[in-house]
Formats: sequence, C-alpha cells, structure tokens
Amino acid sequence: MATPQRDDVDVVVLAGGVGGSKLVRGLATVVDPAHLTIVVNTADDFEHLGAWVSPDLDTVMHRMAGVHDPAQGWGRADDTWHVMDAVAALGGPDWFRLGDRDLATSLYRMHRRRRGDTLADITHDLCAAFGLAHRILPMSDDVVSTRVHTDQGELSFQEYFVHRRCEPVVERLEFRGAEVATAPPGVVPAIEAADVVVVAPSNPFLSIDPILAVPPIDAAMRARVARPVIAVSPIVDGRALKGPAAKLLAELGLPTSSTGVAMHLADVVSLLVVDTSDREQVPPELAPTVALDTVMTTADDEVRLARQVLALADSAAS
Repeated sequence: MATPQRDDVDVVVLAGGVGGSKLVRGLATVVDPAHLTIVVNTADDFEHLGAWVSPDLDTVMHRMAGVHDPAQGWGRADDTWHVMDAVAALGGPDWFRLGDRDLATSLYRMHRRRRGDTLADITHDLCAAFGLAHRILPMSDDVVSTRVHTDQGELSFQEYFVHRRCEPVVERLEFRGAEVATAPPGVVPAIEAADVVVVAPSNPFLSIDPILAVPPIDAAMRARVARPVIAVSPIVDGRALKGPAAKLLAELGLPTSSTGVAMHLADVVSLLVVDTSDREQVPPELAPTVALDTVMTTADDEVRLARQVLALADSAAS
C-alpha cells in the first residue's frame, strides 16, 4: 500500500551526504512532490578525469530513485568499475573511484556544463531521467568550493575527505566563491514560503554550512523568525554514524556531542532533534530540543522520522 502523502504543508530540506539523503527520502515518501523542495550542498563538486562530479546531488538522487549502493551508501547499486580499473592500469589518478554508470552521469553533467547549461537545469533533467518528480535544487549554479585548512596545509575537499581520509587536523573551513554566489531560481521563494525548513542530519560543517554561506539563502533563513527551522543532529551518543562530524566538532573547539551541533546551528535553528541516547545532553537554555530515535537503518525508519519531524512542525504552528 502506498504511503499517503501530505499536501497541506510546504517543506524545504537542506541536505548533503548519506545521512541527509536518508531523511530526504523519508520526507519525499510522505510529502507530495509539489510541496517539497530539496536544496543540496554542491561545495563538494569538482572536476575529475574530465567529468564534473556532484557527490551530494548524486547521493540524494540515487537514494530517492532506489538505485544507490546500499553497502556504501553512495554510488550506484551493482555498478561495474572497468573505467577506473583501466585508469589505474595506466598509472592515472584512481584515488577517487566512480563506477561506470556513476561516471556516465558525471560525464553527461560536464557535457551540459560546457554547453552552457546551469547546474539546476542539468539536475532537473537528471531527476527526470531517474524518474523523480521532486524538486531537487543545487544550492547554487555558481561554483563554490570547500577548502580545508589543516595542519598539513590547505586541501581541496576531496583531497581531504577521500584521498587523506579526513586524517589531517582541521583548523578552519573556507567556502571559496560563496560570498558572490547566488541561489538558483526557486530556492529563496521556497524558503520564504515554507511552513517548515528541515536541516537534515548531514555534516553541519561540510554539508550545511556551505548552503548557508550563499548570501541569499542565509538571508532567507535568518528571516524565518516566526516559522520553524528543525534540525536533526547527526551525532548519536557522541559519535557520527558516518563521516567526520564528531572529529570536526572537536578540532573546531566544540563539544563532541549534540551540544556542539546546537551551539553551531544556534543562529538559524528553532528546534533541534537529538537521538534518545543524547536526551539529557543539550542544556535547555542553549536550544529547544526533542529526543527521538534518529538512527535510520531501514526505509521504514526514514519514513518514521520524517513523520515525527513534520508532527513537530505541526505542533510549532498550532
């Protein structure tokens, strides 16, 4: 039986990464496509072997389309690796591996970019190709690049994240180009009109901060004084289920807990959802919090958490 979809609430979700894509799919299951806007981090994007790779956009699209690799959480299920194996045999850079079908998407994206098409238009067409009716938008059509300043020097995001496996100590993050970036058509009006903005359980530094660094998005988020912005913490019992969020909290001088997440997002979030294991962690004077089971192991978990978040938004509006 299909899950009934809500058409009485307009939702915007800010997301990136595997954890974020899980809640996105849950929300996409329970909210009518016409009433859901998904804004995705693109500061991880880069050119690799002549292809334009948008890791977070692809992770969200793949999971929503049900074609993601369930073991890795990213990439395509049952993909082959002939191209990357051949690149490695030639002595080429194979540290960032893309499956053959994944690479085809990135090559197509570069082809369209070189033709002058915007990333938003390319993403729209890719979503259609994957059979998705939902509106998935990049945070910007302009190039914004995360630069990681570490104890081993300045690194590109993928050099830090993939090649160095997040091992260097991070001193600060820079979102180069964000200061002059604009949001694609539809992003700011959606944020302004939304009944609720949901900040997915993505890495707050590497996935959410780049979105908020785009000036029109930042301004629209800060203008939501009377309407809820609900964030779901990516930290469970003091650790990140995937990725370096806990490591970054410590290195950037914040508590390695949902308290650190609350401190970091305090300026834009009106309610923080923490895992039940962290129920007593966040001081009430720091941020209003609600404790839920935030671990999403199955698709049913994704739907459950999405419904609970929307119920919190309903309560805030009543």
